Amino acid sequence: MAKKEENKDLLENPEVIQEKLVDIESWFEKNPKLVIGIAAGIMLLVGGFFGYRYYIGNQDGIAQNEMYQAVRYFEADSLNLALNGDGNNLGFLQIIDDYGRTDAGNLANFYTGAIYLKQGKYPLAIFHLEDFSASDLLVQARAYSLMGDAYMEQKDYENAAKYYDKAAGYKPNKEFTPTYLMKAALAYEKLNQNDKAKEVYQTIIEKYWESAELQNARKFKARLESNS
Repeated sequence: MAKKEENKDLLENPEVIQEKLVDIESWFEKNPKLVIGIAAGIMLLVGGFFGYRYYIGNQDGIAQNEMYQAVRYFEADSLNLALNGDGNNLGFLQIIDDYGRTDAGNLANFYTGAIYLKQGKYPLAIFHLEDFSASDLLVQARAYSLMGDAYMEQKDYENAAKYYDKAAGYKPNKEFTPTYLMKAALAYEKLNQNDKAKEVYQTIIEKYWESAELQNARKFKARLESNS
């Protein structure tokens, strides 16, 4: 109650406000070194923050240029050159080591994970795909789906279903979501969780009836129902 009265006086009484300001001013006068130290610390933090952002932005530009040839090798399916470089141009692994904090370094994790998946090195694929993150419509969902593929290849159907579900649930769209849903349904079938698989097929039938996956969703759902 006393605290409320004090706050009321502070808000309504100009003399109380003046008294508080005098107290604050007096404290500043008595502690000049502390005040200067606090101000300097704040300036260092602010300066460091913007300096770091400038540094990372500059490093990202360099990394993007360095990564150009690795992407070209990836697109040409020259996976070892994309991964390890060619002696003159850096591969994705070196990009990650040298520029891991940049956007380019982040994207290099995606490419590296995709390469290891193609090479059958599934734990390494998962490791790098886990280190990748994005907020765009397509690539993050694709990364989740690739992780699902890696778990599927290892017959870890529970984690496969988990990541296919994450892929399907990440910014759903009619172009790619039905594909991820079909993969999730197959993983649930492998787990003998046929009710969940049927639910996923039904989602495709109801929400993505214009997709290429519609006919298979109907067929596979009917098969599960006839076997139950």
